[in-house]
Amino acid sequence: MSDQDDLPKLLGDCVHCGFCLPTCPTYVLWGEEMDSPRGRIHLMQQHADGAPLSAPMVEHFDQCLGCMACVTACPSGVQYDRLIEMTRADVEREHPRPLQERVIREAIFQLFPYRRRLRALRGPLRVYQRTGLDRLVRRTGLLERLSPSLAAIERLAPPLGKAPRLPGRVAARGDRRATVGMLTGCVQGEFFPGVNAATARVLALEGCDVVIPKGQGCCGALSLHSGREEEARAFARRTVETFEAVDVVVVNAAGCGSAMKDYRDLLADDPDWSGRAAALSAKTRDLAEFLVELGPRAERGPLPVTLAYHDACHLSHAQGVRGQPRALLAGIPELTVREIADPDICCGSAGTYNLLQPEAASALGERKAVNVDATGAELLVAANPGCSMQIATALRRRGADIAVAHTAQVLDASLRGLGREALLGRAS
Repeated sequence: MSDQDDLPKLLGDCVHCGFCLPTCPTYVLWGEEMDSPRGRIHLMQQHADGAPLSAPMVEHFDQCLGCMACVTACPSGVQYDRLIEMTRADVEREHPRPLQERVIREAIFQLFPYRRRLRALRGPLRVYQRTGLDRLVRRTGLLERLSPSLAAIERLAPPLGKAPRLPGRVAARGDRRATVGMLTGCVQGEFFPGVNAATARVLALEGCDVVIPKGQGCCGALSLHSGREEEARAFARRTVETFEAVDVVVVNAAGCGSAMKDYRDLLADDPDWSGRAAALSAKTRDLAEFLVELGPRAERGPLPVTLAYHDACHLSHAQGVRGQPRALLAGIPELTVREIADPDICCGSAGTYNLLQPEAASALGERKAVNVDATGAELLVAANPGCSMQIATALRRRGADIAVAHTAQVLDASLRGLGREALLGRAS
């Protein structure tokens, strides 16, 4: 059965109770009914009943982050995640966007899903950052005047150092407990290569042979969550082919893991790929999820650090992975973990949202940074590159001296006995 056949039931599941309202970031920001999940579902029903996709209607859909906090909060089991993805696909097919918006969107989708293109950008971007030209450009406000989206791309770029390159295979330390494939990702691979290196080391120290296919590409997450269905399916097929031979695929980026677990639905109507896609979805695990299933073996060294843990939306809401990262962190001696207020409100990253809706994203990033700062932590831990860039930018803007790291980097520092200063120095 196709998504369109499911649509009447999916829309009818919503009883408009309002439990979603306090969890919806845009409703929290603006208090507008049409910028809440039930308001958007009302607009979706209008479109299903024959109303054309008007510019104001599309704007309300575009302003949704797709964070899925409403899915977690809903007592009626409304599959808003499926509804917004279906609606965004309709928008891409039916709604003609203004020229400048089309250009920005196309530039984003011709850059970020492609590792080689991102790699080519690294050199010029490092020079730009190291010469101080970035600070000069920001003071002039030139990019803001040219395009708020372009300014957001520049502002969010993390400080770039030398990028370590991983081998095709990392051998297990001691007796092998498992063989796993590892997704390196696009943005994660080029902007946060240290996270991938730490992930491979942690898996090896816990007794895993780590297979890192050289030919892997984008998993399709950005395309899938933006309504670019055919593009997402092409990326998904390539990813299925790449990892078919391994028993488990470990993913350290929340958005990527969420997309790969959705392959079974994305390719359900393709008879040549549906079974293969479902098989890959079934063996995809977030890093924290997998390590908890595997159980600890390597000795944990003490880390006298106070950190705040951030729940990435596509990890907590989309994948239901909440307790596992906290359990891993709790197993590290002398580490103190503090919770962030309003953890279910998105930081504003949401894939390409902070590039395409920079004003709303900035407001949400500021809100999250205030709550992180209030914990008194010296390190923020997140499990998604978009969240790391978004919150780090907001913390810098506040002048908060809080480093940002991935769960893998904290575990790596503990397992290798690197200590407190090494962890805080290596964190971005």
